[in-house]
Amino acid sequence: MTERSRGERAGGERVVRMSVEQPLWQALTAYRVLTLLYALGLCVYSFEDYDHPLGAVVYLAVLTLWTALTFRMVSSAERCTRQFLVGDLGIAVTGILLTPLVDTHDRIVQGTPTLPSIWTMGAVLGFAIKGGWRWGASASTVVCAANVIERGGFAQDTVHMLMLVWVASVAIGYVVEVARASERTLARALRIEAATRERERLARDIHDSVLQVLAMVQRRGAAIGGEAAELGRMAGEQEIALRTLVSTGLVTPPRGADAAPDPGGLPDAAGPSAPPCPPDPERSDGGPCDLRALLAPHAGARVTFSEPGAPVLLSAGVAGELAAAVGAALDNVRVHAGEEAHAWILLEDEPDAVMVTVRDDGPGIPEGRLADAEAEGRLGVALSIRGRLRDLGGTAAWISAPGQGTEVELTVPKAPAKKAKAKGEAAR
Repeated sequence: MTERSRGERAGGERVVRMSVEQPLWQALTAYRVLTLLYALGLCVYSFEDYDHPLGAVVYLAVLTLWTALTFRMVSSAERCTRQFLVGDLGIAVTGILLTPLVDTHDRIVQGTPTLPSIWTMGAVLGFAIKGGWRWGASASTVVCAANVIERGGFAQDTVHMLMLVWVASVAIGYVVEVARASERTLARALRIEAATRERERLARDIHDSVLQVLAMVQRRGAAIGGEAAELGRMAGEQEIALRTLVSTGLVTPPRGADAAPDPGGLPDAAGPSAPPCPPDPERSDGGPCDLRALLAPHAGARVTFSEPGAPVLLSAGVAGELAAAVGAALDNVRVHAGEEAHAWILLEDEPDAVMVTVRDDGPGIPEGRLADAEAEGRLGVALSIRGRLRDLGGTAAWISAPGQGTEVELTVPKAPAKKAKAKGEAAR
């Protein structure tokens, strides 16, 4: 069955699918018209040579009417039904078998084309495109048999022509089957990719909320002791189970808990879900917003924020995700560098990209620590930071050495912001 061109939205990604066989149907439509004109031209050219020219005219009139009435039937697989294909093949075979009754014996022996001429090939190709090489082989066999009956034997030119028809129909049918299989494989891969991106987005939300709350309950329960310690132990078990589900992709989208620092000793980012764009009295269409307004609240006694003098515009969604990644990086500083560590946020507005650098004066990250954290199911860096930047088409890079602090460079291209800005201007 042919799949029409259509768009599917899954996980925020638009997946465009186009039937690879649709151009074949369009080509077949044009082929039928052109070959009809060729058959009519042969009739005009040989009109005086026919034994019964009126019979040739009547058949070609019927063939013309049939082609005109069924013009749209060969425009797609949905319209091209089995009943139509059988009728189309019947018209072609009838013309072949009527040729001896209309034309002279000498002309037939000399290899003069039949009444439908090469129009017959269009009927065979319809079978091949619709049902694959087996349908094409069956239809071409019927046409071959009709041509043998019309010629009264296996003449050399007849055999050559019939072999060409048979091979062409089988080859095109096989190509169509391979194209359909490839299309199904591509569509399946695109669905898997879209589902994977959605799963990662849900995993980020879980990490930024539920996992951090469970980790906090485990730590506080152990510190309080008594029944609270048992509650903390159960929370720790649930945290491990949920991390396993997140890392293996079996995620159910719980939402809503506020973020809390991760007490683990491995690098593990945490941060709030993507904050909304601050209200702008001049805008109501969700267009670009100033990234500086989203990063400014992070500034404090131990966080220094440096920004350019002009607004740094990104689309609301991109700015929110980038700000959430910065928040996750700062939470990493608090958890792994200590509450006394100082952090610096540098916002740079480049011509083609926006770069945010988060640097701290903590102990740094030992080599291989990030990979070990991800392997153990602590997906803060992998999801809350690197995953967010990847979904935005950007990059996240870590520069760190033991005892020299850590520097995180987050880079996002400006293309989404330009599109959002243009959309906002069009809306106004």
